[in-house]
Amino acid sequence: MRAVVALFLLGAGVCAAENVVVYKETGRFGGWPANNGIWSWGDEIVVGFSLGYFKVNPSGHAIDGQKPQAPRFARSLDGGRTWKIEIPSFLDDDGKEKEAADCPGGIDFTDPNFAMTLRMVSSRRGFSRFYYSTDRAHKWHGPYKLPTFDRPGIAARTDYIVNGKHDLMAFITASKENGREGRVFCTRTTDGGKTWNLVAWIGPEPTGFAIMPSSVRLSPTEILTAIRREEGKEHWIEGWLSEDNAATWHQIARPAESTGGSVGNPPSMIRLRDGRLAVTYGYRSAPYGIRARISSDGGRSWGSEIMLRDDAGCWDLGYPRTVQRADGKIVTVYYFNDDPKTERYIAATIWKP
Repeated sequence: MRAVVALFLLGAGVCAAENVVVYKETGRFGGWPANNGIWSWGDEIVVGFSLGYFKVNPSGHAIDGQKPQAPRFARSLDGGRTWKIEIPSFLDDDGKEKEAADCPGGIDFTDPNFAMTLRMVSSRRGFSRFYYSTDRAHKWHGPYKLPTFDRPGIAARTDYIVNGKHDLMAFITASKENGREGRVFCTRTTDGGKTWNLVAWIGPEPTGFAIMPSSVRLSPTEILTAIRREEGKEHWIEGWLSEDNAATWHQIARPAESTGGSVGNPPSMIRLRDGRLAVTYGYRSAPYGIRARISSDGGRSWGSEIMLRDDAGCWDLGYPRTVQRADGKIVTVYYFNDDPKTERYIAATIWKP
């Protein structure tokens, strides 16, 4: 696998960004890491994505809706330079999942090799479920049911914060009162996944949608979440801060003023080891690509936009997940394309903040 080194402006200097292919196959559609999750242990990184079949679709995603789709994982043992594709252990020999069950609880969220993935059936209707692993995403337990909190649908994606051994918060999108997507809320379990309580809604119900949060803990009481927003033709990333451990929320600076057209793109936000925040996102207007911004004050303001790459062929890209390597470099994984008429694939950019 050959890596491509690109250059982008960062403030007054120029830094190298290394682009690598994670998964690419002619005739296939690899997409949406943000729907699946990413986990890291030093230079070992695992990211989830959806695998389908490529089909040109001028008005939507270039995926063949008449053919099967399946989850996959990609694993790197060298900090994102090379990757191996894995079939999730929760799929049977026919690629099917068993029915979700009630979780017995008692999960140790502080296990050093712990990973959790939360997945949805539909972005508007239906239930969601979760799975967990204690061996770095090799063997998964589940699926286990998540409550619907009296909503027509719960669209869970992987965004959680571990508070203690049996204590975890998840940030999830629910359908609005009219059944359409969506509105973000925080839910919490304190018994290792057996029961879940709704802590708070994050912001009022929008006219458009507020979906796909990405959250970080700033202090024992402060949590910041970045949310994908849409109103009319405008698409941006919104910042919400809680200073009382998710009980109440207030809006602060936008991590990104625009994520382009075609209904925008979700954020992936991480807290760097030096205390700064980094947010990455796809940009779905020309020049199509992947962008980032940095905050040095806990998300209250954000620096200039960093162009990680702007060489995509069309809007069908993004949905990133991001981690920081042991050496401080950032690995951002997303789906991408070179041309509207060629396959969608999973790629990664390794860059220095």
